[in-house]
Amino acid sequence: MAEESTKTGEKQAASQSRFREILKILKDNHVFQGITPEKLRVVLEELGPTYIKIGQIMSMHSDILPAEYCQELMKLNSDVAPMPFSDVIDVIDQSYGESWENVFTSIEEKPLGSASIAQVHRARLKNGQDVIIKVQRKGIYNTMSRDIRLLRRAVKLLPSVGGLKNVVDFDEVLTEMWKVAQEEMNFLQEADNMEEFARNNANVRFVGVPKLYREYTTREVLVMDYVGGCPVNDRETLEARGYDLHEIGEKLVDNFIKQVMDDGFFHADPHPGNVKVSNGKIIWIDMGMMGRLSESDRKLLGDAIRGIANHDTTAVENAVLKLGDFQKQPDRDALYHDLSTILQDYVDTDITNVDVAQFFQEVIEAMKRNGIRLPHGLAMLARGLIHMEGDLAEISPDINMAEIATRRVIADRLENFDWKKELRTGSGKLIHSLEKSVEIPSLVERALRDYMAGEGHMSMELKTSPRLAWLLRKLVQNLVLGIWVMALLIASAILCTSDLQPQVFGMPLLGVIGFGLAGTIVAFLVVRHIITRPREMKEHRKRK
Repeated sequence: MAEESTKTGEKQAASQSRFREILKILKDNHVFQGITPEKLRVVLEELGPTYIKIGQIMSMHSDILPAEYCQELMKLNSDVAPMPFSDVIDVIDQSYGESWENVFTSIEEKPLGSASIAQVHRARLKNGQDVIIKVQRKGIYNTMSRDIRLLRRAVKLLPSVGGLKNVVDFDEVLTEMWKVAQEEMNFLQEADNMEEFARNNANVRFVGVPKLYREYTTREVLVMDYVGGCPVNDRETLEARGYDLHEIGEKLVDNFIKQVMDDGFFHADPHPGNVKVSNGKIIWIDMGMMGRLSESDRKLLGDAIRGIANHDTTAVENAVLKLGDFQKQPDRDALYHDLSTILQDYVDTDITNVDVAQFFQEVIEAMKRNGIRLPHGLAMLARGLIHMEGDLAEISPDINMAEIATRRVIADRLENFDWKKELRTGSGKLIHSLEKSVEIPSLVERALRDYMAGEGHMSMELKTSPRLAWLLRKLVQNLVLGIWVMALLIASAILCTSDLQPQVFGMPLLGVIGFGLAGTIVAFLVVRHIITRPREMKEHRKRK
């Protein structure tokens, strides 16, 4: 008991010492007077490796943090001082429950890279295979858990106005950071990610994933094949080896879009250190940070991409409303205005010239202003897009992600179009609409009866705008014509059940004329829509 009490006392003393250190760094950087993006980055760097990792995870969440903070946090350097080699051996031995020498013939003492959560060493298996060992930092889980707990205490001392605290819920941010960090510290999860990614890309000849040695992988140790090659943005080396940089860029983007739109499982941290070119293949490594999108999210994302290509604000708005998590009831007019303003900047811009990462970020900012949060997978996608744009800027800046994404979305839609399903869905909606339309006269009659009896009450305030007036006018015109069509169809159908003379093709002539008039009105509406819509939209924009 005495020994356990002593250990508890030592932990508490260490925590208090670390808390005082955190407060000192915050005071030295004048954080209590407000937090600028640069100041936040500097503070995290001074706080040490675990806080650098927290900052890197925070940079993914442009749906929570303002964009300028995310951009600054992406500058955080992941390279930190390596842990002693003796600690590396201790972690491996403890994780395996036996000596590392029973698995490896050698482990290079100098690491290939050292980051805040783990470091990487080259080694050789007993069978002579060259491998990479990713070893978790000793005690990193407890250290990060303690530091996040202490950071929660520290941020409560921040002023409630000025800087960042007045626009960000720090408790929410830290909860999200800790969740993501725990996933990254479980190498068994990363192993699962590697296997799933490899399955998804098994038929892509120009994509490769290092072979995983599952039998030697634990929560703290991950073993995979050693991959040579060079980073995807190393222009000089790639050109010296005869690679076509434009081809690499196109294949890189096409595969990333495939991961997002087809697989719904994508690499969320595709910076040059995690994407290599080796033996004619693009090699994806480090699967600790992956994004996932549901089939519904991917469909809505495709709808949004088509809306962007067609400058269709309504389509983009509908996709955003269905994708988002609402913190409050959204103001659709305000959201429509924000999205329309964004799209207006691109109205004369071909899709091939759209900066997709910048556009995506502008939409996220509009969503934040309207109290809408992105699902976790789309927040990860925002970070991935920024890295991808950075990679392309260095090897092939003329390649446009929006163009490739639009091409793939349209091709997939044509290839997977199920006309029977669409016909069934459309017919069902039409029948449902007709059934509801039949109820309109009785509902109007009931409302008028209640009003005449003094039992109906209505309170209405209309604030008309040019856009609303235009929409109402079109709605009334189409509704009246629709009622005429419905009436003609119903009357003609009833006549066709009688023996009324004269008849044509075995049906009463009046019934045939009714069907013909209904068809003529429908054809007129379609032709008018095709011919007049561009002109009306143009006039509408001028009125705005």
